[in-house]
Amino acid sequence: MSEMNGAESLVHTLLGAGVEVCFSNPGTSEMHFVAALDRVPGMRCVLGLQENVVTGAADGYWRMAGKPAVTLLHCAPGLSNGLANLHNARRARSGIVNCVGDQATYHRQYDAPLTGDTEGFARGVSAWVRTSSRAEDVGRDAAVAVQAARSSPGQIATMILPSDTCWNPGGRVAAPLPVPALPQADPHAGRACARVLREKQDVLLLLGGQMAVSDAAQAQAQRIHAHTGVRLLAETSNSRLPRGRGRLQLERVPYPVDMAIASLAPTREIILVGSRAPVGFFAYPNKPSKHYPEDAGITVLTRPDQDAASALQALADELGCPAAAIPDPGPRPQADRGAPTPEGLARTIAALMPEDAIIVDEAVSYGRGLFPYTFAAPRHDWLQITGGAIGCGLPLATGAAMGGGGRRVISLQADGSAMYTVQALWTQAREKLPITTIILSNRKYQILLGEYQGVGANPGRTALDMMDLSNPDIGWVGLAKSLGVDAAPATTMEQLGDLLSQSLTQNGPFLIELAI
Repeated sequence: MSEMNGAESLVHTLLGAGVEVCFSNPGTSEMHFVAALDRVPGMRCVLGLQENVVTGAADGYWRMAGKPAVTLLHCAPGLSNGLANLHNARRARSGIVNCVGDQATYHRQYDAPLTGDTEGFARGVSAWVRTSSRAEDVGRDAAVAVQAARSSPGQIATMILPSDTCWNPGGRVAAPLPVPALPQADPHAGRACARVLREKQDVLLLLGGQMAVSDAAQAQAQRIHAHTGVRLLAETSNSRLPRGRGRLQLERVPYPVDMAIASLAPTREIILVGSRAPVGFFAYPNKPSKHYPEDAGITVLTRPDQDAASALQALADELGCPAAAIPDPGPRPQADRGAPTPEGLARTIAALMPEDAIIVDEAVSYGRGLFPYTFAAPRHDWLQITGGAIGCGLPLATGAAMGGGGRRVISLQADGSAMYTVQALWTQAREKLPITTIILSNRKYQILLGEYQGVGANPGRTALDMMDLSNPDIGWVGLAKSLGVDAAPATTMEQLGDLLSQSLTQNGPFLIELAI
């Protein structure tokens, strides 16, 4: 048997550490990694036709599977193509292992055309970055990368692999490293929060991150709310929010600055549970960056990496809170009729979605008011864009379907954002993934029109043309079919309901273009 090369040691080490899926868009410098994936069984390899599809899919996979996938990216430009969705993944606190091919160690000195600052690109989105220098180091570095990715609450780890470290012999398989223990909250923090809840009025308990909105955390938050009257909110953007029957009817801090300020105006104290104090996505003239009152006190119960459910339970016990049932949300909505509206879309989805569906929300401006109308839906998980870099929805749905164990994904997708990563539809078709995409087709960058008004600018013809997608119209049905995804248009809520119901019976992906 020939001696193992670095690429083979990489694949063996990743598999041994529980990494089972590789989202890839490889190039020349990664060919020995590709060959090793062929020779070493066990890794499911998923091709994305653009690197931002690859990285967004890895984000969605972590959010549902709770374990990292590996991405395979080509040199500094390939990594840079995937940076936007790695930015979103970092904000979602997702664990991902990036393997980025690079120039051979001895070739780098010649500054060939694809040579770039790979480490520099990686550091802006990664908690851990390392360039392997020898084939003998690759397996060891891979084990550390997986450990870093799985460290609470989830981190991005980027390995940079010069091509000769992959093809040279001498590879050594490394044993999996232990996952660091989940950090616990400081008991003093719990006592400080209990004192706030006993002594202060108008207190907000702000939940952020998957651990703080899990079913276990929601049960403890409800105990505290029922006993003290504390207000409960989630952050504006959530990586994975369990919702529907049996879960809290949890609203979010609003995105629009005036709505957020009005919502938080009565607040005198904020207890942060895995969250950050609410600030604006952007600065606006003559409006504050902080959306909560300047004189509001801030107390931290848990950092994002700490065990929020246990901390909330300890806080509830400290306060003497009895058990409290999650309130009933009322009857399940009926599917809507007539012209499309955001409320009608929400009611129709709530009426028709299957139990344990996954909602991927990049509806952007059209989707801001969907939450109240889906509280009485069946149990589901709601995944959102977390970093504001549009183009995450289609890749996120792709990865969520792969990490969701066969659960149906309903992807609510703004049309402008969808064009950033439309190639994800091809991957969905290739992998036969159970995804229903609803394209919200208004043929404009509606969110930018709102932002234009928010900053006090006065758009003219040139500006409006830069936000218009109707010259020419994008034919979403034909585009989806060209990428292997069956599709149909809808102009009424009745048509949407019929097509949504039809799609839920299919094994593969389906796209509905809803004219709004």
